Amino acid sequence: MTKALAVYAGPSALAQIKEQGISQEQIKMMVGASGGPKWFVLAGLDRYFCGEFFKSRTSTLYTLGSSAGAWRFACYAQQNPLAAINRLIHAYSHLSYPLNADKDQVTRASEQMLADVLASRGAVEIATNPLIKSNIIVAKSTGLTRYEHKALQIPGLIASAAGNRLQRKKLGNYYQRVIFTSDNSYIPFDYDDGIRSKVVSLTKHNTEQALQATGSIPLIINGVRDIKGAGKGMYRDGGIIDYHFDQRFLPGSNASQAQQEIKDDQQGGLVLYPHFYNEFKPGWFDKYIKHRFANKQHFDNTVVLAPTAEFVNKLPFGKIPDRKDFTQLTEAERIKYWQSVIDESERLAEEFDQLIGNENAAQIIKPI
Repeated sequence: MTKALAVYAGPSALAQIKEQGISQEQIKMMVGASGGPKWFVLAGLDRYFCGEFFKSRTSTLYTLGSSAGAWRFACYAQQNPLAAINRLIHAYSHLSYPLNADKDQVTRASEQMLADVLASRGAVEIATNPLIKSNIIVAKSTGLTRYEHKALQIPGLIASAAGNRLQRKKLGNYYQRVIFTSDNSYIPFDYDDGIRSKVVSLTKHNTEQALQATGSIPLIINGVRDIKGAGKGMYRDGGIIDYHFDQRFLPGSNASQAQQEIKDDQQGGLVLYPHFYNEFKPGWFDKYIKHRFANKQHFDNTVVLAPTAEFVNKLPFGKIPDRKDFTQLTEAERIKYWQSVIDESERLAEEFDQLIGNENAAQIIKPI
């Protein structure tokens, strides 16, 4: 049978695995990228982590995500994470729109999906979870990108894409990174990268707004206005700024001297990054810049889990899901295809489970 799971690690992570193997206690942080329905190829891993892998967790686990990555980790932080991730898998994979749906209709479907995932207690559980510390990335839009009307928003997007092409930090002229966190004492990545940033506390009053905003794709889903605690303004998809992330994870140079004890506790831990492939684009606009990738030195302490090319080639259509499926397939075809990928994704979890406790795990892992 074709091998399903590819595992990659940075130098420090690989050295630690050679010495200690892999266990859930070693993992101090998880990272989740934007990418819409691409994450269905990781659904089996999410079920495994929400169910078996972390069920006896007694120490802090930091999560960092944008867009779909943030939605996944919102499930990890609920009281019953396995039930929550199953709600997300079902609700997202069965999204239904009228033919030629407009932006308002797509927005309402997204809002209903999140409401289903969070149920009655999800927001407060995420904001107050004593072990799973959530960090959700949202892009606050400024200039023309703050408007919903296409005649204004499109020129703003073009201008920000052009600025980003010149220099990534010029995104800060058009967007502010807003980090919604359930733990103000420690932000687990070095976000001081030249793009304006702001930290906002997650509360039961703004968690659902933050999750809606981080998945609000420009021109497709309406942004979220005036998120409670974050100030007035228009908030959009966090992947605009942090698509796959391009920062150092754990401990992060943003920590103050008073936070040194927390930093020391995290040093030596692993960052687990289930991803679609072994390449990383810093921001959304960088998808269109062939030469721009994240600095792999930033992934020194990171373990990346991804489907193998052989596994992907044997999926229906020979690819992982993407947003084009909404327009290129009928609803029935799309749901059937996505369900097939979700079913097959269980193989990644099975292979990762076999890696746990394997004395030869380091020999299987490739460099990032």
